Amino acid sequence: MHIHILGICGTFMGGLAVIARQLGYEVSGSDQNVYPPMSTQLEQQGIRLMEGYRAENLDCKPDLVIIGNALSRGNAEVEAVLNQGLNYVSGPQWLAEHVLHDKWVLGVAGTHGKTTTSSMLAWILEHQGFNPGFLIGGIPLNFDISARMSKSGFFVIEADEYDSAFFDKRSKFVHYRPRTAILNNLEYDHADIFPDLAAIKTQFHHLVRTIPGEGLIISPECDTNINEVLAMGCWTPVAKTSINADSQWNAKLLKADGSQFAVMFEDNQQGIVEWFLTGNHNVYNALSAIVAAQNIGIMPKDAITALGQFRNVKRRMEVIAKINDVTIYDDFAHHPTAIETTLDGLRKQVGQERIIAIVEPRSNTMRLGIHTETLAKSLKQADLAIIYQPQYLDWDLSKLKNYANNIDICLTLDEIIAKLKVEAQSGGHFVLMSNGSFGGIYQRLREDL
Repeated sequence: MHIHILGICGTFMGGLAVIARQLGYEVSGSDQNVYPPMSTQLEQQGIRLMEGYRAENLDCKPDLVIIGNALSRGNAEVEAVLNQGLNYVSGPQWLAEHVLHDKWVLGVAGTHGKTTTSSMLAWILEHQGFNPGFLIGGIPLNFDISARMSKSGFFVIEADEYDSAFFDKRSKFVHYRPRTAILNNLEYDHADIFPDLAAIKTQFHHLVRTIPGEGLIISPECDTNINEVLAMGCWTPVAKTSINADSQWNAKLLKADGSQFAVMFEDNQQGIVEWFLTGNHNVYNALSAIVAAQNIGIMPKDAITALGQFRNVKRRMEVIAKINDVTIYDDFAHHPTAIETTLDGLRKQVGQERIIAIVEPRSNTMRLGIHTETLAKSLKQADLAIIYQPQYLDWDLSKLKNYANNIDICLTLDEIIAKLKVEAQSGGHFVLMSNGSFGGIYQRLREDL
């Protein structure tokens, strides 16, 4: 059977392609931008790639076309699929029908932390010999691949609330039917498809409706929005988590930066996590992963041991260079809360050392200017925040200065690099924050410093 994938170089669709290939299907695909590392990963799997969307890409007469959610009506290849009457489906639906239908699915949902928590959970299962399948929206450094099929009865998936396809506007995670579900947190995001927070809550409740009564939901005690979703109706046991509080599962911080904490279950210590990750967000991620692993029979002490060997995810506060007295980090920042918690964790780790945040507001929500005030305030732990204002941005970033006095706006990458070369003379921590390529600034900055 030949499967052709539209949007194949996206993180989710690329992972889907790898799984389809591992299942023995012939796989090809097209994308507007075909470039490493995803293109390399796919070509190594024997997958044929085509750059650009054209009707001719379908001359191979595939048996099935999987259409990514980035494509819409008017796209030349989409129109050709419809005009030729080819069989097509969304990625989440295909995954549900061909991979997840006979698995114990462990799904990780939430505005933040999905990729990191999924990676932690998959690693815990791997460390304990479960050999799980997984599909994650990033590359866990413990695996060096974003997706894997296996004979295991367990599958870990990053459960995204984004829509499934132009013909299926339900959130992706509605298709997955997890038995163990982590609901990390819930905030307003994806302003391009959700009109307000209530619309996202509705989708999350659709997910809750699919979780079996004999399954498990894991969520933070203090997340008001998640609690409101569960109050709409919940038929599944819920395990609550907290930090330095009194929920059933609690993390007692032994170091303020989150690099060491005790895991408590009903006030009984299960063990101590010691690792190089920082920030309360990662403590919550780890605690949720430990609880989810216990739900399939892994003892907390064994999950804690595994987390001590967790190497994080590519582009999550990844140190990409140390030059003289400057440490450069690459962080996949997409939302003000993610920025705030990341910088807070770094501040607690480095004390009074200088932190410079360099931000590209690239996510659909930040491009629309929805989070003007919260974005400015999320940068409070930085000594200096340099924000990139590219031509395509839909709002004037100078408005940020109404809420913070540590912000500089730069219109070009050359201007940013020139400013950082001056700042580098005083040393410090340079955190590059973007959910895209940031115009290749990473390599240029390394070379110029």
